[in-house]
Amino acid sequence: MADNRALSYNEDDIQVLEGLIAVRKRPGMYIGSTGSRGLHHLVSEIVDNAKDEALAGVNDRIIVTLNPDGSVSVEDHGRGIPTGMHKTGRPVPEVIFTTLHAGGKFGGGGYKKSGGLHGVGSSVVVALSSWLEVEIHREGNIYKQRYEYLVDKNGQEHVGKPVTGLEIIGKTKRTGTTVTFKPDPAVFTVTKFDFETLRDRFRETAFLLKGLRMVLIDKRQSEVRKEEFYYEDGIKSYVDYLNEGKNTLHPIIYFEGEKDNVYVELAFQYNDGYTETLVSYVNSIPTNDGGTHVTGFKNATTRIFNDFARKKGYLKEKDPNLPGNDLREGFLGVLSLQMADVQFESQTKDKLGNEEARATVEQIISEKLGFFLEENPEIAKLLIDKALKSMLIREELRKQRDALRGDKKGKGTKKRRSISEKFTPPQYKNPKINELFLVEGNSAGGSAKQARNSEFQAIFSLRGKPLNTEKAKLSDVLMNEEFRTILEVLETDIGEDFSIENCAFDKIIIMSDADVDGSHIQVLLLTFFFRYMQPLIAANKLFIAQPPLYQVSKEGSRGKQAESYYCWDDEELQEALKKLGKGAKLTRYKGLGEMNPEQLWETTMDTERRKLIQVSLHDLAHCEKMITVLMGDKVPPRREWIETHVTFEVGEDE
Repeated sequence: MADNRALSYNEDDIQVLEGLIAVRKRPGMYIGSTGSRGLHHLVSEIVDNAKDEALAGVNDRIIVTLNPDGSVSVEDHGRGIPTGMHKTGRPVPEVIFTTLHAGGKFGGGGYKKSGGLHGVGSSVVVALSSWLEVEIHREGNIYKQRYEYLVDKNGQEHVGKPVTGLEIIGKTKRTGTTVTFKPDPAVFTVTKFDFETLRDRFRETAFLLKGLRMVLIDKRQSEVRKEEFYYEDGIKSYVDYLNEGKNTLHPIIYFEGEKDNVYVELAFQYNDGYTETLVSYVNSIPTNDGGTHVTGFKNATTRIFNDFARKKGYLKEKDPNLPGNDLREGFLGVLSLQMADVQFESQTKDKLGNEEARATVEQIISEKLGFFLEENPEIAKLLIDKALKSMLIREELRKQRDALRGDKKGKGTKKRRSISEKFTPPQYKNPKINELFLVEGNSAGGSAKQARNSEFQAIFSLRGKPLNTEKAKLSDVLMNEEFRTILEVLETDIGEDFSIENCAFDKIIIMSDADVDGSHIQVLLLTFFFRYMQPLIAANKLFIAQPPLYQVSKEGSRGKQAESYYCWDDEELQEALKKLGKGAKLTRYKGLGEMNPEQLWETTMDTERRKLIQVSLHDLAHCEKMITVLMGDKVPPRREWIETHVTFEVGEDE
């Protein structure tokens, strides 16, 4: 019988989490995660405030320093936070740093355009830090205050407690604010800031805010590392950077305009590739999920290109309009807005919701693009001819796919063609739980087929290395047996016909060997999903399996059972060897095929014990750049990246 006390629910069960304590109890609600992404989001929140000073035209540089003690400092040369007393009776900085939803961006007139307004703000950074110090240069004085996370002798938590008053510690001739904080290891699973992650974000900021100098300094090693970014041409330089390594078709095109207090910038350049990339921002905040401004851009470009094509006779009266996907094949662009009263559709600011942004972007882009096409007929004809060719190829490919499926006219039913013999389906069709494993090689595929839970796990054995879809035409992708099979079993289709709702699997899991070839296969598959099935990544359906590198075992003696541990890295290996002591046997797995089905199940496929890496898309521009560098045609950028990032060591022959 159930314990009625456990099932009780009354007024005593209602908790009110006041102040910043709510942030520590549910940090994921405010920063997305307590892993690396959430850690770096803290820096972004403080930097966003400094960027808002730049948007206001009163700050020309931001300096971020990674300190030896694990803390980070963010310095700007803006106006400095006001230091007077707030009407609540506390100093203004204390109100800002210890009160949720407090700041100068809620209609008080301090900011017309702001990226920080809908962020979680400085107060959440305080809440998730062991300590934070703010230093303010304003009105000739240097002010300082410190806040800490403390637990008193009664076990009461004090989050963001001011441990000093707002003190004057010196004189100054400049203005600005410096915030230094140390993330709390009790909150975060990772507390070490990654230099390259921050560097890429700050480069992006410098592209978006022309005239702003971004400086990143790393003092954590004996040799100080420093990088600076400054771009007078703004997003034009950004497009040039992202298109580096691609074969471009014309000079970079740049538009700007302002209407109803919304400032719009667009820079773009077509290349000879087969995919579309638009990186969008609002007040220098990336909107990875798009929003109303992206809708306005797509509406404008589709309509203006079609109007021009009909006016010039490229499209006849009875011809259908050119679809947006075909018009933007090979397009790479950056769309940036600056506006007040921003309404994001999520706390982490991934999607813009302002309806007026759609109308403004559509109007400005329509006007500027229409004029450009009239003034540059050669480029206009080049891009329309490219779109016409793309549309013809897509139609032909659609006919081929329909024929392969055995479509029956007028009956609305499809007879599926036979799927590859290398595909082993699950017993039941349940897209909410079914999993598809893309397994490297026949040997591992055979073991996986025996190891799987046949009710919901499907296996597709890959033959050799997949096609590099960064260099291939769409027709080549669709005629490739490996990718054609993947498309067939996923049931999502591709391109403009893609439907995430039709996906037959809840998880698509890449399972390859833990060696160079296995990593190459992972990258080739990730390139395919990034280029042609991005919505799968956005829907959190793509994963990478993590088979163990080692097994450490020891035979039992005198009635003791044998002991065995699987290890995924060298640290776990050393712990296992220490546990088992003398006589432990070490097995190094060089490939999935070396595991028997039982081992493969319990380490890599069992939903209760396996380790999976979820593939996510946090920085579209960075992903675009890296795919081009690592998988594109141009060798020099790839060689430069490898020489910079890869350490070559001579290993012992085994």
